[in-house]
Amino acid sequence: MSTPAADRPARTDHRAAGGLSILPVTGLGEFGPGSDLAGELLAAAPWLADDDVLVVTSKVFSKIEGRMVTAPADPAARDALRRSLIEDEAVRIVARRGELTITANRNGLVQAAAGIDGSNVAADQLALLPADPDASAARLRAALAEHGRRVAVLVTDTMGRAWRAGQTDVAIGAAGIAVRHGYEGAVDDHGNPLRVTDIAVADELAAAADLVKGKLAGVPVAVVRGLTPRDDGSCARDLVRDTDDDLFRLGTDDALAQGRREALLTRRSVRQFAPGAVDPQEMHAAFAEALTAPAPHHTHPVRFLWLRDRGRRDALLEAMSADWQADLTADGKSAESIGKRIARGQILYDAPELVIPVLTGEGMHHYPDQRRRTCEETMFTVAAGAAVGGLLVALSVRGLGSCWVGSTIFAAPTVRRTLKLPGDWAPLGAVAIGHPATTSGLRGPAATEGLVMEL
Repeated sequence: MSTPAADRPARTDHRAAGGLSILPVTGLGEFGPGSDLAGELLAAAPWLADDDVLVVTSKVFSKIEGRMVTAPADPAARDALRRSLIEDEAVRIVARRGELTITANRNGLVQAAAGIDGSNVAADQLALLPADPDASAARLRAALAEHGRRVAVLVTDTMGRAWRAGQTDVAIGAAGIAVRHGYEGAVDDHGNPLRVTDIAVADELAAAADLVKGKLAGVPVAVVRGLTPRDDGSCARDLVRDTDDDLFRLGTDDALAQGRREALLTRRSVRQFAPGAVDPQEMHAAFAEALTAPAPHHTHPVRFLWLRDRGRRDALLEAMSADWQADLTADGKSAESIGKRIARGQILYDAPELVIPVLTGEGMHHYPDQRRRTCEETMFTVAAGAAVGGLLVALSVRGLGSCWVGSTIFAAPTVRRTLKLPGDWAPLGAVAIGHPATTSGLRGPAATEGLVMEL
């Protein structure tokens, strides 16, 4: 049942009940350092009124605030200068593809080429964005207030958008207007609560105003009338999503490249797991990737034994524990020391999933001399180790934790007997797997001094 209209909270959005008018400001001359922008606007638009929203193209401020750079006539030199300026203006490279570079500048604005533009300026000039567009908007608003006009000001620039073709104008500077309007907690006419609707009002006004400014008409300023802007002290910087919350922080190609670089560093030994089984599809996908590891003679000598039967797992671990306890007793260890060491194996009981990698020896060549037999076994063991390492990384890149434990190597006969394995199968430890109880960042790269030798 819908909520009666009289019982719903009033909606105080930016909708103009009488409609909006978008008016071009024509007759403006060329701007440059020292131009009296407020005075020239009032001379061209004496009809400017209180509560109007003044929408000004950013190049106006670039010209007035000394953000124009002289560019050489030679195309190659001009391109080289532009690339250098992009590097200077950018604080983060979001994506590169061919000659196109998407950057974030010091104000957080993400756009092509750091907003550097050679259109609608003299042929020997390049325009940089205003250093602080919000401050530019505030200064113009204050100057107009001194002339008795109480208006809001938007500074705009043209940008592309993720997932959408084409460009549109957006607000990169704002003063005197609430740049966003959130509807969370409101109720629509059907009684449905609005949960995530958050309107970028300043961007909507910037795009609407560009319809009368255009790109070739030489009209850099427009006025939006009929809105009655609400000033909550916000500015255009408030429209920039924080990097940590940005799902599109990097371009696709760059995100893939970073993922490849960091994949190995996601792996770490995880010894505490959250409750709950792992998705079998994720396990099988990790197995499939691990089994792409190189192997001698085009063979498949590795098997992953996934102990999903809890009774079988417990039986194996109990038998291995008895072996270990016997070995430690023979070593003369105290009962207290033995108890502590045995307790380290608890992770194999507690892990949601347990996998035992095994080297089968399938395809191994048999030589008459011991030297080559030993080399062949070493070669196959190295290949199996690559598959085990691949499994650990394949799990970690899926957000799964793992810990490799070498205990089955010391209890190989018991493993073969308990699991009824062929006599030539060699267990290569055990891998405890599950969702990590806590999240961790990337590992730091290892120090290489003394460990890498250039000969």
